[in-house]
Amino acid sequence: MGFKLLLTTAIFVIASCTLSAQRYLEMIASGDYPVTEIIETAEAYFEGKDKGRGSGYKQFKRWEYNAIRSVKENGFLPSIPEQLSELQRYNAYLNETASSRQALNDNWQELGPSSWSATTSWNPGVGRITGIAIDPANEDHIIIGANTGGVWRTVDGGQNWLPLGDTFTNLTVYSVAMHPTNSNTYYFGSGNGLIFESTDAGATWSPKGSAGNDYVNKIVINPTNTDMMFATSDYSGIYRSVDAGNSWTKVVASESYGYDIEFKPNDVSTVYVTGTGFHKSTDGGATFTTIPGFNGGVKMIGVSEDDPDRVYLLEANGGSFGAFYVSTDSGSSFTELNHSGRNYFGYDTNGFESGGQAPRDMDVAVNPSNADEVHIAGVLTWRSLNGGVDFTCTSDWIPNAAANANIGYCHADVDLLMFYGETLYTGTDGGIFKAENTTNLTANYYEDITTGIGIRQFYRIGISQSANVVVTGGSQDNGTSFYTEAAGWRDWLGADGMEGFIDKNNTNVMYGTTQGGQLYRTDNAASTYTGLSEPGQGGGNWVTPFEQDPIVTNTVYVGYNRIHKSANKGNTWTTISQNFGSNIEELKIAPSNNQIMYATNGGSVYKTEDGGASNWELMMNLGGTISSIAVHPTKPYKIAVATTGNLKVYVSNDGGDTWENYKLNLPNFSARAVVWDDNGADGLYLGMNYGIYYIDEGLTEWQPFSNNLPNVIVNELEVNTVTGTLYAGTYGRGLWVSPLAEASVLGTSDNAFASGIVLHPNPANNEFTIETQVPIGGDVRLYDVTGKLVRFIKDVEISRNKKFDITDLNPGIYFVRINSERGTATKKLLKN
Repeated sequence: MGFKLLLTTAIFVIASCTLSAQRYLEMIASGDYPVTEIIETAEAYFEGKDKGRGSGYKQFKRWEYNAIRSVKENGFLPSIPEQLSELQRYNAYLNETASSRQALNDNWQELGPSSWSATTSWNPGVGRITGIAIDPANEDHIIIGANTGGVWRTVDGGQNWLPLGDTFTNLTVYSVAMHPTNSNTYYFGSGNGLIFESTDAGATWSPKGSAGNDYVNKIVINPTNTDMMFATSDYSGIYRSVDAGNSWTKVVASESYGYDIEFKPNDVSTVYVTGTGFHKSTDGGATFTTIPGFNGGVKMIGVSEDDPDRVYLLEANGGSFGAFYVSTDSGSSFTELNHSGRNYFGYDTNGFESGGQAPRDMDVAVNPSNADEVHIAGVLTWRSLNGGVDFTCTSDWIPNAAANANIGYCHADVDLLMFYGETLYTGTDGGIFKAENTTNLTANYYEDITTGIGIRQFYRIGISQSANVVVTGGSQDNGTSFYTEAAGWRDWLGADGMEGFIDKNNTNVMYGTTQGGQLYRTDNAASTYTGLSEPGQGGGNWVTPFEQDPIVTNTVYVGYNRIHKSANKGNTWTTISQNFGSNIEELKIAPSNNQIMYATNGGSVYKTEDGGASNWELMMNLGGTISSIAVHPTKPYKIAVATTGNLKVYVSNDGGDTWENYKLNLPNFSARAVVWDDNGADGLYLGMNYGIYYIDEGLTEWQPFSNNLPNVIVNELEVNTVTGTLYAGTYGRGLWVSPLAEASVLGTSDNAFASGIVLHPNPANNEFTIETQVPIGGDVRLYDVTGKLVRFIKDVEISRNKKFDITDLNPGIYFVRINSERGTATKKLLKN
């Protein structure tokens, strides 16, 4: 078992490509540098270099896109503790003001995807897995960590999965661990060196101490002394705790990096750890000796109960395979095995081509019953049956290619390998897989057990304006997929999926993009697809604006450093703007007048009123970066923007000549997406990295519109006017849908659902009862007066009178919040 996943302190992914690139990666990890300085350093590093597969450039651009949309006005990214504090403050505010707030009808339901079904996609999957932990006493009890999708649990071996972190501050998870003797206690590692603990099987989480200040790649607990824990912190090193994680001490002073940890089988006094060096302890981790004789690449460790003295060491050379070593004396000395000229970390199933994404996609695991059976991973997985002398590829990242080669399909980019008994588990960028018969290599080698885990990281979504809605969504790692109520999800493009839309006249026609503005179209609901010509030079942004004309059939637009128009479905293009100097970031056409269009670049808004026949006019620079722009459905000069500035949201009624700030009572989160609803009251929705909010002309403040929605990043919002529904594309929990808000009447705050709920006794001693007029089902949360969540009961049935034990709570004021399909109710409770 090895390295889990590298992510930024702002909760977004980045992989090391070579150790010589560590300057910008270290800057990201430290949190001490402004975003612009990190970008300049990274671009300087990549200048003149190959930016293709395995270079690390794609991972940097992912980070850059998300960081730019999360940055604070001071230029730095918010830390996890900052966001913890703000969410707690905002929850306290919601609790105190519940009785005076407008009652809304929000009720979010998850639409997935929670499984994959390829049509024309070349790398189908569900979402990125960053950690796996299995109950030592029960293989069916598994927890996994997802990149920005939280912690999930199964107790039936993957047949059903339950999200455990939806109510928590954020869903960013880099590693997970399960207590070896108390299977209700879980841990996950996050950014800023933070480790969180749950003692109630994931219902609630509390911060423990900090192991360094970077991404916590791995957590290991001593099975015979559970107060002793180890953790690796990416650019901080290797840490040990002797008080169950409350405090941490760096244990290898000479090691600046932290990746892997293993105990010698059946001997917890012997501990092996790695960064770029290999270090051994024989006193339980109190002191370590650095073993010489290696190159400077990142290293991962493999051990087996079958031969406790044998230690395997997998070493990277930049992002590619470097070397493979074996020790027969418990790691005191190593012999390098001959793999000259081979690269097991790239896309080549023969293992010769260059490339790789180590150390993120890099691990080693050894069969505990057969020390000669060794598995390693990079983009693909490999197996040796002779102690690492020879390796055979056991998976391909393209399903058809894997079937034709009679090897397993496993999603590309394998972050994790681990054995439980003789079953091999893999954590990948597309999900969790397992191989139960690791010596029999066939097309059915791997079984995907991800089904039921909804962790898709959508960048953008597009929906049809039809009763039978069709949704297309572009996502990180798992391409572009489309959804219909009748057939569910189908995957139709690979790579990183970006902007896309459904043709307004024919829902079988869909458009999509991949990173950098590569354009595609399907005319037959993804039975086949066509690559479209890309106008201009140099490509587009990581997420390139791609829109269809709201009035004229078969007319589409794309934005690079110029804006281009096609009147024939993207086959040929005409330029309709000046050169903006750099790629534009957002493009919207007024739904009621296709001659009026808006584009953004940084904090600047440009407008044309003649369809681009003359140069676009610079309206105003609002500062920061504009993350989203929305044009009112019937008022072409009424626009809203979400920005990274402190004021969050601006609205203009005159096409950008003047602006009104709409921050009002918004929490201090990142504003990510805006959309208008033509509901007679100019309804406006805002998606942030925590929650969705609503305001209209009958309201003086933003209202939370997040009933039953996880605390997940919301990247895009779309309104279906036919069905009266709002769709949210999230970065970590897939697609969600809710009824639209009913237009408010100023001063109305009656909440019939809440008024029908009573708590008694109140004040209470050791228990209280929720009394309802009719049976309801939903989630029950208890907050203390500071807004901290102290109790969470998911999917509880409240049949008129439901009792809740609060014996363990301290005396004081609490708030009981009930979320159900009927609405949200918050009641104050006094505990004696």
